[in-house]
Amino acid sequence: MDNLALTPSIFSPRNFFVSIGQRFLNFVTHIGGVTNLAGRAFQGIFKYRLDPEELVRQFAVIGNRSLMIVVLIALFTGMVIALQLCIGLGRYGLKLNVGQIVGLAIFRELGPVLTCLMVAARVGSGIAAELGSMVVTEQVLAIEAMGANPVAKLVVPRMLATIIACPILTVIADVVGSFGGMIITVREAAVTPSFFIDQIRRTVLVEDFMSGVYKAVFFGFAISIIACYEGLNTIGGTEGVGRSTTRAVVFSSIVIFISDFFLTKLIVFF
Repeated sequence: MDNLALTPSIFSPRNFFVSIGQRFLNFVTHIGGVTNLAGRAFQGIFKYRLDPEELVRQFAVIGNRSLMIVVLIALFTGMVIALQLCIGLGRYGLKLNVGQIVGLAIFRELGPVLTCLMVAARVGSGIAAELGSMVVTEQVLAIEAMGANPVAKLVVPRMLATIIACPILTVIADVVGSFGGMIITVREAAVTPSFFIDQIRRTVLVEDFMSGVYKAVFFGFAISIIACYEGLNTIGGTEGVGRSTTRAVVFSSIVIFISDFFLTKLIVFF
């Protein structure tokens, strides 16, 4: 009975609001830390000498980790979109317009968003785990002890490599996704490949293509900074590395979806 009597106090309004306030403070602290790291990383680009070999190595690692999964996801995304559009538009006799919608959907939205989600899952988790392991094993402290700047040595190459890799992977995803859509459209709508390609060429403008590239640049920046921040702030040993990896993927994915809306509005406005 005594335990039952104490139960309501656990869920009291005071504890509820304290929990909400603590979560809000943690959120603000996290945003401030990521912003501070981003500023230090940009400062490090101009203040410290960049190692070209490390940049190339990071770019190669990101490409190898992400290329195949991006191609696979883009191919089947284009195929399933074309299949659904053939079914939906076929009810109104508009199957011939499938190529236009597929092109706009992939080049403006699905290409950059799905590509960067895969990069966040595959590369962002790897960056957070790698840097988290270095923090746990005190390698970052060793870098500081030798007089080097950890941000310039660890964060800047990964940030630049991700910013460069994401737009390139997005372009590849656009092409592969359009190809997947063409395969299904040619079969389901009984059109020729040249007709499908001509539809995309006449419908997708340079602005549509560049909007996806711009988004990929910002997404790549967000993925790298969030992953590096989580990795460098790892605590709790090997279990902490796992938590940092999970947070890096979750937070990067959330930022991609939220910023996609505002970037779309911004691009349309201008």
